Amino acid sequence: MSRYRYSRWDGTQVGFELDADAVLGELTDDILYNGDVNSALRKMLQQGLPERDVQGIRELLEKLRRRRQELLEQHDLGGAYDDIAQQLRQVVERERTGLDELVAEAHQAGDQRRQEITEQVVAERRMQLDLLPPDLASQVRELQKYEFTSSEAREQFDELLDRLRQQLMQSYFNSMSEALQNPDPRQMQRLKDMFDELNRMLEMRAAGRDTDAAFAQFMQRFGDFFPGRPEDLDELLEQLAQQMAAMQSMLNSMTPQQRAQLQALMDQLLGDMDLRWQMDRLSQNLQQAFPRAGWERRYNFSGQDPLGFAEAAQLMNELGDIDQLENLLRSATSPGALAEVDPERARDLLGEQGAQSLERLAELARMLERAGLIENREGRLELTPRGLRRIGQNTLSELFSRLVKDRAGRHQVDPAGAGHERTYETKPYEFGDPFNLQIERTVRNALQRTGGGTPVRLSAEDFEIERTESLTRTSTVLLLDLSLSMPMRDNFLAAKKVAMALHSLISTQYPRDFLGIVGFSEVARELKPEQLPEVSWDFVYGTNMQHAFQISRRLLGRQTGTKQIIMITDGEPTAHVTASGEVFFSYPPVRETVDATLAEVSRCTRDGIRINTFMLDATSYLRDFVEKLTRMNQGRAFFTTPETLGDYVLVDFIEQKRATGTGARRRPR
Repeated sequence: MSRYRYSRWDGTQVGFELDADAVLGELTDDILYNGDVNSALRKMLQQGLPERDVQGIRELLEKLRRRRQELLEQHDLGGAYDDIAQQLRQVVERERTGLDELVAEAHQAGDQRRQEITEQVVAERRMQLDLLPPDLASQVRELQKYEFTSSEAREQFDELLDRLRQQLMQSYFNSMSEALQNPDPRQMQRLKDMFDELNRMLEMRAAGRDTDAAFAQFMQRFGDFFPGRPEDLDELLEQLAQQMAAMQSMLNSMTPQQRAQLQALMDQLLGDMDLRWQMDRLSQNLQQAFPRAGWERRYNFSGQDPLGFAEAAQLMNELGDIDQLENLLRSATSPGALAEVDPERARDLLGEQGAQSLERLAELARMLERAGLIENREGRLELTPRGLRRIGQNTLSELFSRLVKDRAGRHQVDPAGAGHERTYETKPYEFGDPFNLQIERTVRNALQRTGGGTPVRLSAEDFEIERTESLTRTSTVLLLDLSLSMPMRDNFLAAKKVAMALHSLISTQYPRDFLGIVGFSEVARELKPEQLPEVSWDFVYGTNMQHAFQISRRLLGRQTGTKQIIMITDGEPTAHVTASGEVFFSYPPVRETVDATLAEVSRCTRDGIRINTFMLDATSYLRDFVEKLTRMNQGRAFFTTPETLGDYVLVDFIEQKRATGTGARRRPR
């Protein structure tokens, strides 16, 4: 006896992976409604697959919005300015302490002359400190010229400047952070040379000149500045543009006073390294090359948590990444566009589930193509014949899943008797059976009866005949109302599903049967099965049943067997084709249109074609008209809804197959 153990789902078990058939099943309704695989995929991108824990773009965009809002409501960007000001105050306080200590030492020495000179020098130094300008850049400039008394204060000031230079360069060029950990004079000179070469390549690129050789040489000399190893100049420049734009957005987000002071401080720091001109040149070139990198972007911070300069730059990078990912998601019109997302960065911003959702969404189209369900034709994704069959099977399975099993089931028709199809079975002959003698079994019966030997003498009890299967062939034309009222009343999707399901049912279960499809609105036209998924409603008014019956009668005239028309509609006849070939439309219907339609019904009746009508949202006028049609044609009429339409059509079709197969006669309803 087999034993099975069950455990809680923890995400590691197999069996719940998204496959191509499941994806197409999710897309089926949208493909049938819009008639477009691309549109259905775009909708799935937006909505995701909630029942499979795949978040859609709408939900992911909301996550990014909340993350941005949390950061803005938590932090105060003015802390970048305050942090530097506080560190400068600490340097000044350390110097003032050193001056006090110097005076104390002079007093302890007991030398009056030394004491006077010391007090005079200290007074001058204190006055210099008291007269320091309020803005950061001027304070830095004056302190650089100031002769520190305290060696600790001097070291603290020099370390602050080095740290600010390093943070500033890392804020502008985060990808070069490793190369700027210890920026000695030699490294600074290489940095200036690198900027110069980079600007030259940008200018070559703007002039339309080839930069491949120059980029290869550039990476040989300065590749250590870029640990990510960009593959080409465009990739390198895009990274730098995003980083510089993030730094610019930090300045844009400050108050005018903070921005002016911090900008002046950066000019002071970069001027010391002779980098200001190179930086301005690079910024201008990058803005021209990447005008949409977010140079004008600014954020409204409302939090209380102050940020230091380095933390502010890091936060601006994150906000820039959020904006970049948001723009990419908003502009994604196909799953393939999501392949550009950096999975690791998406994981940082959206979490594990969000990153996995993006990876799965990016795979949708490739998954369907690999399974042979869709293909790319001149830039558009379209269903393959295999995909078309799968859509039909999906709709058929959906409709059959709602039927009572003992009512329709697999609709076996297995009567034996007079017919022309062999079943490769035999039976003893009985009076009245067709004399389809099975020679081998008959001779064997005679030999067994007589004990063998020749000549073989036959008697009636030896006769064994071949069984034959009584098969019927049904020729059906489905009339599909494509008038504008169908989608307006939410009837279109249900009707189209029935068409797909009926085609799948007949082509797989009754391959000898014929199914024609005619769409009608202002005029009617024949539809091929492969056109069905892409068929949409017509943006015209008019329900031309007369023309639809006319085309159906012509299609059925070439067929044999039982002939029927199945019409699905939600409107009365409001259009017909005149004797001159023109289309006449009138709402409400006029006598001329009704008479022309009933005349075509009469012709169908003379040709032995039964018309079964399935009415959706039937008005009293439509009911009256269909009752006249039914009395004239001896067909059937069904008043149904979009939810039960498929049940009615499939059950009726199957039961008619059963009734015809057994030779029974059904009274029309």
